[in-house]
Amino acid sequence: MDLNRFNPRQREAITHVGSPLLVLAGAGSGKTSVITHKIAWLIQEAGIPARHITAVTFTNKASREMRERIGNVAPKDQIRGLTVSTFHTFGLNLLRREAGHAGLKSGFSILDAEDAKSVLADLLKRESIEDRDIISSVQHTISNWKNDGLSPGKAQIQACDPQSVLAASAYVEYDRYLKACNAVDFDDLILRPVELFRSNPDLLAKWQSKIRYLLVDEYQDTNGIQYELVKLLTQISGALTIVGDDDQSIYAWRGARPENLNELSVDFPTLKVIKLEQNYRSTRVILETANTLIANNPHIFEKTLWSDKGFGDRIEILPTKTDEDEAERIASMILERRLNQKRQFSDFAVLYRSNHQARILEFKLQHFKIPYKLSGGTSFFARSEIRDLMSYLRLLINPDDDNALLRIINVPRRRIGPTTLEVLGRYAHERHQPLYACIPEMGLTSRLDPEAARRLAQFYELIETARRDLLVGQGMHAIDELLEGINYRGWLLDQSSSEPMAERRWGNVTQLLEALRKDLKSDTEEATDDDEADSDDTAIEAAIRKLVLRDILEREEEEDDSDRVQLATLHAAKGLEFPDVFLMGVEEELLPHKNSVEADTIEEERRLMYVGITRAKQNLTVTYAKRRKQFGEFIETIPSRFLDELPEEHIHWHGKDEIDPEMARQKGQDTLSALHAMLKGESA
Repeated sequence: MDLNRFNPRQREAITHVGSPLLVLAGAGSGKTSVITHKIAWLIQEAGIPARHITAVTFTNKASREMRERIGNVAPKDQIRGLTVSTFHTFGLNLLRREAGHAGLKSGFSILDAEDAKSVLADLLKRESIEDRDIISSVQHTISNWKNDGLSPGKAQIQACDPQSVLAASAYVEYDRYLKACNAVDFDDLILRPVELFRSNPDLLAKWQSKIRYLLVDEYQDTNGIQYELVKLLTQISGALTIVGDDDQSIYAWRGARPENLNELSVDFPTLKVIKLEQNYRSTRVILETANTLIANNPHIFEKTLWSDKGFGDRIEILPTKTDEDEAERIASMILERRLNQKRQFSDFAVLYRSNHQARILEFKLQHFKIPYKLSGGTSFFARSEIRDLMSYLRLLINPDDDNALLRIINVPRRRIGPTTLEVLGRYAHERHQPLYACIPEMGLTSRLDPEAARRLAQFYELIETARRDLLVGQGMHAIDELLEGINYRGWLLDQSSSEPMAERRWGNVTQLLEALRKDLKSDTEEATDDDEADSDDTAIEAAIRKLVLRDILEREEEEDDSDRVQLATLHAAKGLEFPDVFLMGVEEELLPHKNSVEADTIEEERRLMYVGITRAKQNLTVTYAKRRKQFGEFIETIPSRFLDELPEEHIHWHGKDEIDPEMARQKGQDTLSALHAMLKGESA
């Protein structure tokens, strides 16, 4: 393998084996190339078969990019069996293979955040609690407990105030519900494998043998339970490469622990640290500014980014009178630079701390007819027709999935009313059984009027027929037959405002079905003997569950390559880069955010600012408004403390660096008068 194109530190990271390795990879330092070439080097030079190498990261987008890059480095036959996935996909595949050990039946369901909140709302309703904020708080607390590896029993022991006692009690009931429905939630995809490994040393040894080398990307984003999973799999072998950057840890609100990087040297005493400090993205001005800012945070590992891209233009700090002026100035500058510098709209990004800041900017971009893309728009999987179909698919592979059943039992309309569902729900609760399993029981039928019982029976037979066809190998044909049998296309026409709208919605359905067909074909082609031995799933069940997980993972990952200005929060911008970046709303209580100021978590806000600065390749403009409208009234604002931490020699602060406006006006008039006199003299 030719490694000459890499710098010395990169080559060292690629070829190091024999002890655990931490690669501290600064922004724009080529870490993805290092990871992909290291995987190829492990296969080609270290002699580790691809099937015994696992690489994990956090998003499907990053996982796809890594897999594609490896395909460009190593021949296809060499990387067959290689695992490149997100943490949660890895956990799903492990649970699928070890379902029996985990107390799960084949076809278990995955609940997303919306499903989980619905379940908790029902459970808390029994305690006469219907406040949405309380429900959200309980859900967040349970998620944090799971990310810290706490079981319901341990959470009850730790609970010491009324809020945590309530959450712990709900956690117990929620866990019982998941087990009854043969379901797991998103957090369980990591927690359940860890619990398996804690309680079953033989199973852990099996997976340690299977994974002979583990690579983890974006390690600063790991939470407590993800770190424990990594330790369990690699602490004995030490066959581990970690890639991360503590300066880009910006997800504490969802459990990320940048201190996991610091704990590596304790848990892995032979840890080697290699720093990637050469940046291939940005100018010297941008990097030195970022370095100066982030130096105000404490560090265990010091690093300093540098670049050979040239000095570059100074960073512009632009105050505006109001937030409306700020948005208009950004829009006009984008248009001006595009025309004068012959740039594409896609060269520009506008980044901000909170989503609400984009609203006024959107109006201004529309006014100037500037095309833009807003991150976090409606996800493909959030569309109602897609959620309907996903619920049908979930119910087909797991009839214990109550949430899926309740969504589609009247889609299309079957006149199964709330009274019937209430009787069914009460009966299932008494029997401690899932809803679907109770439908054919005589005990339920005797409580319903004949017509209601008949409608429920028709629905049951519809699903049973499709399930039988699915499980005897009919696969996609069974799903196509089900949709035709319920006339779902006709239902969309009845429910849509126009025929073209109905066709677009049906097009979404066919797109999902095509994705399922591709997954089914891919899984069938890539299946190994090991897969067959370890899993009781049919191919169609595995493909459907893979699609369910993609639903959860990709809601914020939609891609668009068209020529549009990118609008994104600082969190969503991580990993991206643009020639020209506007960082807007850099004011106290926005960046740093008010909540962070009150909670004294300024360090993470500084890391957000650092991420924003290092997205820029050539030009960076930082804006703030002196007055911002809030609840219909203007409030006075204060420039962010972070602006005072930037090196003066690298910034041009408009209004601060210039002379007094009246003096500037007089100087301008004197210059014009002198020029006029000179021209007059020449013509005399």
